[in-house]
Amino acid sequence: MTRPRKSSGSRGSSRGYPRAVRLGESLREVIADELVRIDDERLSFVTITRVEVDAEMNRGVVYFDSLSGEEGDAEIIEALDEHRIRLQSSVGRQVRAKKTPILSFRVDEVIRSAERIDQILRDNPSPARRDDA
Repeated sequence: MTRPRKSSGSRGSSRGYPRAVRLGESLREVIADELVRIDDERLSFVTITRVEVDAEMNRGVVYFDSLSGEEGDAEIIEALDEHRIRLQSSVGRQVRAKKTPILSFRVDEVIRSAERIDQILRDNPSPARRDDA
């Protein structure tokens, strides 16, 4: 007679967070490393901020930010799309997964929003700060 396996609480997650999140972090590292190796000036100041992978591991959305700001976004997305096959191949070689997600690229608006808020706070100091000075 066999005993039933004990569940760790979160199915398939030995580390306490979902597999898609762990895979996304691995993809972020691999893609960031591969971008350094790509000789394309358009990608010189691009930072991969996160990768979101769907539950079936079919698609991965790669979020990025860059020093060129909004003006360079279209050109960066074009460059990333041109190198997509190379990036996916690198992911396939380096990440242990049954399938390699198809990558798409988007600007990380969370980072941009945080930068705008930070700029507003710098430009408009609160009254409490003025009193302390």
